[in-house]
Amino acid sequence: MQYTDIRFPHLGIVLSHVGRYISIGDFQIMFYGIIIACGFLVGLWVAQQEAKRTGQNPEIYMDYLLVMMIPAIIGARIYYVVFSWDSYKDNIPEIFNLRHGGLGIVGGVAMAVLVLFLFAKAKKQSVLLMLDTMTMGLLIGQIMGRWGNFFNREAFGGYTDGPLAMQIPLKYFEQYGRVSELESSGILKHLVTLTVHGEKLSYIQVHPTFLYEGMWNLLLLLFIFIYRKHKKFDGELLCIYLMGYGLGRFFIEGLRVDQLLIGHTGIAVTQVVCICIFVGGLIGMVLGHRKSKAC
Repeated sequence: MQYTDIRFPHLGIVLSHVGRYISIGDFQIMFYGIIIACGFLVGLWVAQQEAKRTGQNPEIYMDYLLVMMIPAIIGARIYYVVFSWDSYKDNIPEIFNLRHGGLGIVGGVAMAVLVLFLFAKAKKQSVLLMLDTMTMGLLIGQIMGRWGNFFNREAFGGYTDGPLAMQIPLKYFEQYGRVSELESSGILKHLVTLTVHGEKLSYIQVHPTFLYEGMWNLLLLLFIFIYRKHKKFDGELLCIYLMGYGLGRFFIEGLRVDQLLIGHTGIAVTQVVCICIFVGGLIGMVLGHRKSKAC
């Protein structure tokens, strides 16, 4: 048995064969990578549609994507590795192996914004207008990207018996040598035993935090989609994104068992970053409204 099922017991959903990759000959292509690539492309299409609506040249955003894509992935990987250094310090080559996940979206977004700033200046475009235009595409990319975590069985929280509780076979983690990820979180104290095809199996039952974040981002996307025609100044949609994403991710991060910590402090680095993101968005919103009223 491959132990590839994923269950949502309180929703009555049983997904019997959730693979991690597709095979072409001897070559394996991870669903994680496929989904990330699709997220980039769909996000680009959405940004181009918004560019057309606001009288911009949509081809600029294709050029930006080509320039930004690799730096964003590098930024996401650096963020993850720096705050998971104990997992890589004795196996440096593994730093360059992205096939099993390990991207910190905060680092990716930060690098994408930096590249956009430099790109907009070089192309003589408005930085704030471009950021506003990219906001919905970014959110769609994030929503899609979280499903890469689903296929990799990662980015989940601790034990729960809530309505969205997710079950994954313990043997899945055993066959990939990932049981150590579960030991410090208390998840193994709440195993659920099920009989599947005549075999008794133990399942972990956890918060699907990747799903929570995807749902939160979808609500944020819908709000921005409705509000965008009423924005008061360039950069306002960005500020809404920063406040909304920072707020939601702060609380969702508190549920996760794979938090990236600041040294041995027990403080989740992403929660600290989310506070800064929220405050930055709030300050930008206040200053932007003051400036728009003054004009």
